[in-house]
Amino acid sequence: MIILGLTGSIGMGKSTVAQMFADRGVPVFDADATVHQLQGEKGRLVAEIEAMFPGTTGPQGVDRAKLGERVLNDTPALKRLEALVHPAVSEERVAFLTDHEDAPLIVFDIPLLFETGCETRVDKVAVVSAAPEIQRARVLARPGMTLARFESILARQTPDADKRARADVVIPTGGSIDETRRAVDAVIACTGAG
Repeated sequence: MIILGLTGSIGMGKSTVAQMFADRGVPVFDADATVHQLQGEKGRLVAEIEAMFPGTTGPQGVDRAKLGERVLNDTPALKRLEALVHPAVSEERVAFLTDHEDAPLIVFDIPLLFETGCETRVDKVAVVSAAPEIQRARVLARPGMTLARFESILARQTPDADKRARADVVIPTGGSIDETRRAVDAVIACTGAG
């Protein structure tokens, strides 16, 4: 089995690329989706997050906007939240590996792969990347996104150039969808999983 860590900065097209791997039959562990599950309605972290950050949860689980307001520009608060969330995600990742132990290739879709030190837990790293102007346009088109919020998120992420330099493979997402799909297919073929 090869474990491929898939990462990329905000707005680079990582979710689209992860779906391309899934469409080819490759099991994909989505760290963001796991966080949403853990923090969603009846999620196992909701009570602890409410205790840590009162008023940030409701019947549907964590109110991500409220929680974001509380931690986005408060590094100690963000660190407390991460100390709760990251171990829970790691437990889910281990269970996912067990469930797919016979797969020749598994993708771990981890947005903060380098930022959390998870690159040491994968065999290879693939970084999705597009030109800065494409990234900016994609992110600012998101509902509720502001330039200040985008810049704040970027400031906490490893720069794209650094990610590309540390990657085993870069998957370009600034061209056509077919170009990106061909790059994904090449990665699958190189791992022997295709």
